[in-house]
Amino acid sequence: MATAAQWIEGARPRTLPNAVAPVLVGTGAAASIDGVNWWKAALCLLLSVALIIGVNYANDYSDGIRGTDDERVGPLRLVGSKLASPAAVRNAAIGCLVLGAIVGLVLVATSAWWLLIVGAACLAGAWFYTGGRNPYGYSGFGEIAVFVFFGLVAVLGTQFVQAGKIDWAGLAGAVAVGSFSSAVLVTNNLRDIPTDAVTGKTTLAVKLGDTRTRTLHLVLIAVPFLMSLVLVARTPWALAGLIALPLAFKANEPVRTGKNGPGLIPALAGTGLALLVWSIATAVALTLA
Repeated sequence: MATAAQWIEGARPRTLPNAVAPVLVGTGAAASIDGVNWWKAALCLLLSVALIIGVNYANDYSDGIRGTDDERVGPLRLVGSKLASPAAVRNAAIGCLVLGAIVGLVLVATSAWWLLIVGAACLAGAWFYTGGRNPYGYSGFGEIAVFVFFGLVAVLGTQFVQAGKIDWAGLAGAVAVGSFSSAVLVTNNLRDIPTDAVTGKTTLAVKLGDTRTRTLHLVLIAVPFLMSLVLVARTPWALAGLIALPLAFKANEPVRTGKNGPGLIPALAGTGLALLVWSIATAVALTLA
């Protein structure tokens, strides 16, 4: 049986910046239009963390039963390594997604009924990324889904439930966070091209090939800093986001220098760190606005 430490590793803690960052930026965007609500921000954070852990366990379960994770060069997978039964990992995924749904219902009840539709789409997106008969993550749409759900939906949703509206600054922040989050997945899929191609997991990286996937990572991590310049129209403090530029450059180093397999793992952590630092700096800047 998997230990507590292995369950934590299986939850993929390196992806937590993808959950925290959109709530920070969305809250900053809400504060910039005098709409911040701290208890709703806390619920948004709980919802986001529950969903990302849920999708990580769901991915572990679905990939594990398909045999996609039988030969891995990356971090631990519970089912693929046979440390936990598929049923146990599936139940952990469902538990996290149910928790997210409950928190989401509270936000719906205090905001707008149509957010039910958004929430249902988020839950479906979490499960069918690698689950079901035709998982969209196996067809090259993973990065788009991450951009939409952990960028546009998460940031703008956080801003809306607090301020009752969204604006262009929230959208700029959503594009930035979505680009960073997609870059994390691009790094992961770049590392897994050899094994994914063999197991039939046709990710965007498999479709683009090694060279173009590395270029895509560079483009994605550049976008947030362009958004920092855009956000200067709201507040000059938005330039504080540029503090993450050296971190992004360092995160891209293994990618642009042709590292493969385990050599790309630092790029995963580095991209997540750049995302988190950019989001903290930008959230503070928008709050000061």
